[in-house]
Amino acid sequence: MNSYLLPVVMGIIFGFVSRTILLRTDFRQYPTYPTGRVIHLSLGFIAAFIGAVFTPAFLESDWTAVTFLGLAATQFREVRKMERDSLDKIDTNELVKRGAPFIEGMAQAFESRNYLVMFTALITTLCAVYSFWLGLVGGLIMLIIVKFKMSGKLLHAIADVTEAEIRFEGATLFVGDILIKNVGLEDTRKIITKKAVGAIVIPKNENSIITLSYLGQRQAMLHHVATVLGSYLDSGEPALLPLSKRDMEDGRIALFLLPREKDFHQVKTVLENVPVLDSAIRMPKEADKGKK
Repeated sequence: MNSYLLPVVMGIIFGFVSRTILLRTDFRQYPTYPTGRVIHLSLGFIAAFIGAVFTPAFLESDWTAVTFLGLAATQFREVRKMERDSLDKIDTNELVKRGAPFIEGMAQAFESRNYLVMFTALITTLCAVYSFWLGLVGGLIMLIIVKFKMSGKLLHAIADVTEAEIRFEGATLFVGDILIKNVGLEDTRKIITKKAVGAIVIPKNENSIITLSYLGQRQAMLHHVATVLGSYLDSGEPALLPLSKRDMEDGRIALFLLPREKDFHQVKTVLENVPVLDSAIRMPKEADKGKK
């Protein structure tokens, strides 16, 4: 087994490096510094170890070890549950909530990244068994693939974002021509007129219309703007809560927002970089609907 020591070490190193690349605390402040990062890096090291040791166990026909490693790998399903529970608890204290679909998407991402780490370590070790340089090349290629897989589709790929006027007709609030809600208090209407920003998200095709109609995707937009730009809001102020409404004729989404700074250019930039949730993606154009 000493002949496998270098390939296994290479696999662990490249696997752990891939998890380091995938781990990034961004504007959402999750995972947290430093405790959240330590937890995820520790799990990444374990995943890298499992992936690296799997190859020697397989090549030596040690099926007991292979079975045990396969069983250990399945425990990473608990990572999704751990992240989901943590984010659910955090979300109860958010002024503008992430929403369950966004949380589920983040939990799935953390689980899948451990599988990417295992696969990186496995491929690196397998290549290194035959040649050190082949292992080095294989590891570098896997790091490039991991880096590419880190980001998914963003909102600007499926929709355009334009500014819309915030206006009142009596007590009824409109963003452009889309009705948002009724605001009864005169003081609240003055605050909204002074502070609010309106945006219209225009889908680019039929698939985008259905994707943007998903409430979880719309809540993710509101949450991103509130997280990055802040929100003129406190608990017990439901009239100031950011909202989204859909034009049911053409699928446009109107967003009523109250960022700390009234600057549509910043709002547009944030919205265009909102990730498209996996659970929101719909492709009705691919379906056989019996059209001639």
